[in-house]
Amino acid sequence: MKIGVMSDTHDRIDAVDRAIEFFNRQGVKHVLHAGDLVSPFVAPRFAKLNAKLYYVWGNNEGDRSFITVKFGEIGVKPLGEFATLELAGRKIALLHGTSERVVEALARSGLFDVVVRGHTHRAGISRDKALVINPGEVCGYLTGRQTVALLDLSSLEAEIVEL
Repeated sequence: MKIGVMSDTHDRIDAVDRAIEFFNRQGVKHVLHAGDLVSPFVAPRFAKLNAKLYYVWGNNEGDRSFITVKFGEIGVKPLGEFATLELAGRKIALLHGTSERVVEALARSGLFDVVVRGHTHRAGISRDKALVINPGEVCGYLTGRQTVALLDLSSLEAEIVEL
């Protein structure tokens, strides 16, 4: 089963729409968002997503209360600053990742098959005891690249995809 991974959308509506269209074309059933949506007006865009969205806070959300309201209107509940998920028998840690030491500790802990993080805006995939995925930035503001990731939960293989 493939799932979508995204982070750091930073109000970039056109890129958010492209990411949603991409995930819909791929037929993913779950999308993990590692934070930094930023403004409440972006949340309703995810109504077009044909997958269940799992969302954690980043460090740049301006109005978490109103973002929660707007996500609630489309049936999405923000999961706080850190979430543990189990999808297809795989244990996943989902966080924004502002502390490299915390991300490294989670990757080495042996508690998770996958650690999904964002924050750095740098797309990358690495392996420790867990597969660590940073999908990069949907917005493209810092790197000039608009990226997401696809994760195959059965093989634990992931790829970075340019939008």
